[in-house]
Amino acid sequence: MALTIDQPIEHKQQSLAARLFASQTFWVVIAVILACVFLSFATDAFATSKNLYNITRNITFVAIIALGMTFVIITGGIDLSVGSVLCLSSMILAVTMHAGYSIEVGILASIATALAIGAFNGILIAYLGFPPFVVTLGMLSIARSLAMVASNNTVVFQFGPDHAKLLALGGGAWVFGIANPVLYMILLALITGFILRWTKFGRHIFAIGGNEHAATLTGVPVRQIKVAVYMISALSAGIAGIIQTGWLGAVTTNLGTGMELQVIAATVIGGANLAGGVGTAFGAIVGAALIEVIRNSLGLLGINAFWQGVFIGGAILLAVLFDRIRNFRRSD
Repeated sequence: MALTIDQPIEHKQQSLAARLFASQTFWVVIAVILACVFLSFATDAFATSKNLYNITRNITFVAIIALGMTFVIITGGIDLSVGSVLCLSSMILAVTMHAGYSIEVGILASIATALAIGAFNGILIAYLGFPPFVVTLGMLSIARSLAMVASNNTVVFQFGPDHAKLLALGGGAWVFGIANPVLYMILLALITGFILRWTKFGRHIFAIGGNEHAATLTGVPVRQIKVAVYMISALSAGIAGIIQTGWLGAVTTNLGTGMELQVIAATVIGGANLAGGVGTAFGAIVGAALIEVIRNSLGLLGINAFWQGVFIGGAILLAVLFDRIRNFRRSD
């Protein structure tokens, strides 16, 4: 039977539409849009420039760490230590600058601390075979305890001669009035998306998550990549810690408490699969956006903030249910 030129085009369009509707990230985007439209009509405070500025800025801290968490979850791992790593990295930055060192030295010390923790986690998991859950759960406690030791469990709010520079770094809006944390998030998301989509390293990460044994047989350096992804996860927490310190203007040992749950929730809601092999940078951003919109809406609608966990937990369950339904359809 002869084919017209329109038939292959139509088939391609149908395939694109099918993939789009089967994408969990697509439906999360729709949920965010619908929630924003509803809140714009339900309350006068939501669509104000001040509230939207706060929402976009607040998204960034969870989103930046979720970008790093995406690497880990794609490999089939988990990192429960990111909230404590954020706290420790922030405290190292604050204590270093409080001692009179420059902002450059403080940032280097903070980043080095995060990378060292990530390498430690990765080595235990990749080379010694420790379960990721156990290793990172242990580091959750260790890193926060070290933050208490570094600060003597006090609040640090004086950052030495470069105090103003740090506050401008995290709390400024240098380009078109856009909050600096949002610009950092966009840049990191583009870098993450490029690595996952276009690099050999990214392909290896997906290969490990899809079938680690097969990846090993095909020559993928599984152990080295696992160490690298945990270092990336810790690095993202360290970067978020630096930015959040500049935004808050103070560091306490409670900083980042419970943040690991929000980060994992954002990653899973955005389409990452805890079994591995699936995840995108855009999904991590969208998942973080949905969580922040939920958090913001509770206050505006006069709902008790304690319900936040219920809504976020429900969103996670719906995301997992969506993934299960999608897998059943594929198997059929």
